[in-house]
Amino acid sequence: MRWLLWALAAHTAANTRLLRRPAPAPLREQVSVLVPARDEAARIEACVRSLVTQGAHEVLVLDDGSTDGTAELARAAGATVLTGAALPAGWLGKPFACQQLADAAHPGSTVLVLVDADVVLEPGAVGAAVGALGDLDLVSPYPRQEAPGLTRLVQPLQQWSWLTFLPLRWAERSRRTSLTAATGQLLVVRRPAYDRAGGHAAVREEVVEDLALLRNVKRAGGRGVVVDGTHLATCRMYDDWSALRAGYAKSLPELPAVVPLGLATLYLLPLLGRHRGQAYAAMVLGRAVAARRTGTPVVDALAHPLSVALAIGLWCRSSWSGEAISWRGREVRGRPRAARARRPSAARSRAPRST
Repeated sequence: MRWLLWALAAHTAANTRLLRRPAPAPLREQVSVLVPARDEAARIEACVRSLVTQGAHEVLVLDDGSTDGTAELARAAGATVLTGAALPAGWLGKPFACQQLADAAHPGSTVLVLVDADVVLEPGAVGAAVGALGDLDLVSPYPRQEAPGLTRLVQPLQQWSWLTFLPLRWAERSRRTSLTAATGQLLVVRRPAYDRAGGHAAVREEVVEDLALLRNVKRAGGRGVVVDGTHLATCRMYDDWSALRAGYAKSLPELPAVVPLGLATLYLLPLLGRHRGQAYAAMVLGRAVAARRTGTPVVDALAHPLSVALAIGLWCRSSWSGEAISWRGREVRGRPRAARARRPSAARSRAPRST
């Protein structure tokens, strides 16, 4: 097992060299920047102010039923604010908000840039991200994660996971949907590819809608991949452990049981074996390489087995608790994967325009 861990650490190091890093570039295309927002008063101003100076054709914020003054703050910061329609049956909140934004975007826009309200962009970030598309249809620049307190033990596992297990160059060339990584925090997609994939209407019931969207882009003949966005944007998803636990409760159940089982086999069981010292060194090295590349504290690599154990615990808690899962005051309705696969075709499932 220790040799496999060393091989995975080597693969992580290779991926850090292959990871695309968007370079500064002038914004040559007509771009619509789209921000879904629900009760984001604490963060929406900083987000919008970082967007309105990017040179995009428009910055649209969809106020999705906020009760904390999000719309007023976004408007005062310089965005065009749309009032979201009532959530229809069969939709989750974020896909519906994103689809309304896409429908409302200027018809001449050739690129859509979707940004979460807890993301702050650096100057020139949109031009660099759009320039990174090149011959791709979708890129997902992963922002640098601000993870305070105990959240720093778990949140960086997302970047580590795809750097460790996803062959990046193969993933961006292949149309295999299993070779997919993306983040809805910052996502750049060509409008024709988005439309061919059915937009967010085709992922209306997906909790992890960013991955589902990229998979649909691939199914429609496009290509896309995650890229390095640590110099382009920062994201503070969770302020404390309780917020992280609530956020992960809606997304972790989407992972099949083989994922936590595999992580336990690779990163916990070897610590009980005869070569636990070598196994631990390989684990720490792989995590440290990923941390250095993605701007998270390298010292946290020393606690990598604890991080994995916490992530597995969160998966078990959210998957087996039997409790109703809600987010932002709305219940997240889980459905069997087979049922989700039988959703209506994109042509029959367009969202109504926002009001």
